[in-house]
Amino acid sequence: MSEAAVTVIGGGLAGSEAAWQIARRGIKVVLKEMRPLASTLVHRTGWLAELVCSNSFRSNELTAAPGLLKEEMRRMNSLIISCADAWQVPAGKALAVDREKFARAVTEAVETHPLIEVVREEAVSIGEDRPLVIASGPLTSPPLAAAISELTGKDYLYFFDAVAPIVTLDSLDLSVMFWGSRYQGEGDYLNAPLNAEQYERFYQELLKAERAPVKEFDRPCYFESCLPIEVLAERGKDTLRFGPMKPVGLRDPRTGKEPYAVVQLRQDNREGTLFNLVGFQTQLRWEEQDRVLRLIPGLENAEFVRYGVMHRNLYIHSPQLLLPTFQLRNEPTIFFAGQITGVEGYIESAASGLVAGINAARLAKGEELLVFPPETALGALSHYITTAVNPHFQPMHINFGLFPPLPARIRDRKRRNALLAERALKYLDDYTEF
Repeated sequence: MSEAAVTVIGGGLAGSEAAWQIARRGIKVVLKEMRPLASTLVHRTGWLAELVCSNSFRSNELTAAPGLLKEEMRRMNSLIISCADAWQVPAGKALAVDREKFARAVTEAVETHPLIEVVREEAVSIGEDRPLVIASGPLTSPPLAAAISELTGKDYLYFFDAVAPIVTLDSLDLSVMFWGSRYQGEGDYLNAPLNAEQYERFYQELLKAERAPVKEFDRPCYFESCLPIEVLAERGKDTLRFGPMKPVGLRDPRTGKEPYAVVQLRQDNREGTLFNLVGFQTQLRWEEQDRVLRLIPGLENAEFVRYGVMHRNLYIHSPQLLLPTFQLRNEPTIFFAGQITGVEGYIESAASGLVAGINAARLAKGEELLVFPPETALGALSHYITTAVNPHFQPMHINFGLFPPLPARIRDRKRRNALLAERALKYLDDYTEF
């Protein structure tokens, strides 16, 4: 391939989406990805867009902000969403995927695109290639992290993130578990109910369990919506029962009653042989996970194909550094995308890659760059990430609180969200031709 017009560093969700959007606009791309030559603490393969935490892209409903963001991305011909739709697995109203087949599909689409060259090498410096999209992710390698810090002149903020364990279905005792989705009776989740005595034992052992050391890092700084279960347990005896173990909306069909507490497991692959423990991200040592998690009814003989792990996520102070186009304010030929910008979540990462990719292509073609209307999910997320005034900027999921309010106050949340979604899609459709 001849010299590319745009270089993308990082082949995760954001980088793959950015490369795809650039190539769709007739611009050549070099996508640099260090895996499998070099890896991270949590990646296991060399596939592009490998999912290392949950396999869920969250709600598919338009009355939920994640569902609206996915719909906007579908209308923008998102590679990530199209592959997720193609390889979804049962998850109630959520979009969850077979993580291996999803990553393979993204990899094949990117590697076979005639305008994309995938280079398997570690980027250790910024280099001179422009336009440039940096989508190296929250686990950016130390050399590149140092180069970005020098480029921005700012220290990283950081938080600790955790990955939930995965077990095999065949190893579970289904006789003490039941299928069901919250408020829906029978459903797509496998539920392990606990009575008060079982919960008390689990809680006490969880508090005593030994955690894996956090190497070479300073004090922990957790992202509130992805707290390890042991951190939640420290906040009070019933915290888990109002969090990942809440029984609300679930009835055990054998008793007809709501359990005292419940652990939900969600299908992780298309064949339905693997299930992850929903909300059970953890920093416990692997041998402690093996011991404590087997106290959950049905998991006494569980086969863990992946234990939970803890890792440090890095991100820049985007409100000071980035424009809503995801350009670096002081170096407008450089774009950032993905969790390194402070967006939090799979679809948010891919969405930022979509916006950065579109704008990098437009910059390469000498066209005016796009700032998505804040009434859209794409625009609301971009606006927040680049204008937040909180000096202690933290990663953010898409949510309707980021959107401009409707002209009239509507107390019914579902009705309000439906109107916000309707307005967003109209703005997106009217905004421009993509």
